Amino acid sequence: MDVFLQQVINGLSLGGIYALIALGYTMVYGIIELINFAHGDVYTLGTFFSLAVLTLLGVSGEVHGPALIGIVVLTIAVAMLLCGLTGVIIERLAYRRLRNAPRLAPLITAIGMSFILENIMQYWRGPSPIGFPQVVPNPTFHLGPVEIGAKQLLVIVLAVVMMIVLQLFIFNTKLGKAMRATAQDRDAAQLMGININTTIALTFLIGSALAGAAGFVSGVYYGSTWFFNGFAAGLKAFTAAVLGGIGNLAGAMLGGFLIGLIESLTTQFISDQWSNVVVFSVLVLVLIFRPSGLLGESLPNKV
Repeated sequence: MDVFLQQVINGLSLGGIYALIALGYTMVYGIIELINFAHGDVYTLGTFFSLAVLTLLGVSGEVHGPALIGIVVLTIAVAMLLCGLTGVIIERLAYRRLRNAPRLAPLITAIGMSFILENIMQYWRGPSPIGFPQVVPNPTFHLGPVEIGAKQLLVIVLAVVMMIVLQLFIFNTKLGKAMRATAQDRDAAQLMGININTTIALTFLIGSALAGAAGFVSGVYYGSTWFFNGFAAGLKAFTAAVLGGIGNLAGAMLGGFLIGLIESLTTQFISDQWSNVVVFSVLVLVLIFRPSGLLGESLPNKV
């Protein structure tokens, strides 16, 4: 039982990273029904931006005291800003002209943008994995027989806080209402005076900014980064969004934590080689009995 509880904690922390990435996936899909395969690489770009900021600040190891909060907040803010701008640029250059094109065209374009970002990062920092400074000290707290590291708490708390803030933003602000209106009926929203281009661009900004935050957290959690990390993480995060109900923010969060739990428990009790098999088997079973996902709603197709 002790091992099981410990793996639950490990799974929740791993799932928190997936959940942060999945929030961006589900936001973009909810607005324009696009599977943005470049989103996983924007997340990896967030680790590279975070690493660049830490390098400029001269940080190479643990930071203690008040300086720690300042460095963490500054690094996350810069990574979110730069990733958000990257998302806006991608939407403007690659996706905007394809909104009314057959669905295969933007899908192929998204895959192409993924390859472009991967090659840019490979050219920037090289093809090999690189170390990420362990900025955040990692004291462990004991909850009975279970050990919880400070980094694990950081991941879980950040993911939950981001989801709550995003929910409040979507349902309690004018821009959030514009996003929901655009998701329901783009043409009707435009007739009501909503600037569709601005709304969609801001959706990409927010979704990509969340990926930037996940990039910093991932670098601190794993202690390294690699230009190709976005492929696997993006695939798992997209799976989490579909499992929870793509287009649903709480569903993306739930899906992320479930994927992390399944992966962690499978690795411990079966084998690391079987973790992906079990994850996608669970996804298939859920979609067979509930095609809209765990928290998704069955809606009629948009005409």
